Amino acid sequence: MTKFIRITLSGLALCAYGTTAQAQVTGGQHAFEFLRMSNSPHISALGGYAPANPDKDVSLTLQNPGLLNPSFHNQLAVGYNIYYAGIGVANLQYAYHVEPLKTDFSLGVQYFNYGTFPGRDIYGNSMGDVKAADYSVNFSASRQYLQHWRYGVTLKWAGSSLADRSAIAVLADVGVVYTDTANLWTIGIVAKNMGVTLKKYNPQNTAEPLPFDLQLGITKQLKNLPLRLFMVAHHLYEWDVRYNNPADIVDNTIFGQQGEPEKDKSYFADKLFRHLNFGAELILGKRVTVTAAYNHIRRSELGAKDVKGMAGFSFGAGVDLNKLVVRYGRSYYASAGAYNELGLSFQLNKFFGIGKKTESWGWNKTY
Repeated sequence: MTKFIRITLSGLALCAYGTTAQAQVTGGQHAFEFLRMSNSPHISALGGYAPANPDKDVSLTLQNPGLLNPSFHNQLAVGYNIYYAGIGVANLQYAYHVEPLKTDFSLGVQYFNYGTFPGRDIYGNSMGDVKAADYSVNFSASRQYLQHWRYGVTLKWAGSSLADRSAIAVLADVGVVYTDTANLWTIGIVAKNMGVTLKKYNPQNTAEPLPFDLQLGITKQLKNLPLRLFMVAHHLYEWDVRYNNPADIVDNTIFGQQGEPEKDKSYFADKLFRHLNFGAELILGKRVTVTAAYNHIRRSELGAKDVKGMAGFSFGAGVDLNKLVVRYGRSYYASAGAYNELGLSFQLNKFFGIGKKTESWGWNKTY
């Protein structure tokens, strides 16, 4: 097992090294940034990061393919929500366990519809309406190793379109999860969005970096309380992820020359906490879960300088109605308002069968 751990960590480190030569952290510097977005209300309530969450939620597959396990068998998660500025966001994720192969598979789709805009040429002349959208199709596979380990891979085909221009990329996530059921610990590590751009908006431009991330998550279920605590460290490949905001440059001379950006007194602490996302999930019986999380980098970069409000905080709840699980998430990106999401998940075999001939496929099984 020690050898397996070393090989896994070495592989992830090599992935990170090969991807981060040109990678930057701050927003707006990557192509296909939408791949960082949450794919369900549950993930949003967790603060947008969940590489080590042990819940039976198929949408977790896109956070870490190592989380894909037999309990997701035949589960479908769907959601359609309205993001800021009326952007339509659709998500779908499905999983199936194939017992003869001892492997779990998952297929999912993300779609962002940015709507219709009036098109203009460089002289300002009308060119009619144009549309913009982003999408991603993902396919995952996961297997168990020994008693406590699972590893998985997700392949993604990502596309983006704006008017008559389009871009395409192929990416992969690689993740490992360690679960200690006796002591109620779950630890996950994942390297996300490693890949290449196949088609650029402008063929003459150099390819922009993809939104790579290296995350480590730890979740602890308390033995004597129905409470699950979690912490995620993201962007582990780079220490300083502070955004160099031009608004922080101040006029500090009598001649009006620009000075150096102001630095917070807690500069080291701020650097550290920008890597962290943490929170808790309260488990009320077998049917209700309440979640709260705090994302420091979101609060630091998107919250107003003088009035940050609830920026960086997120909340949510999930209710199991036997055949159907309803999830709600509320995320505060800035003081301007919150993003509300609703999602549904259910096991298809609880609603219908597909004939006796397919019983060998394990359609009706529960793992």
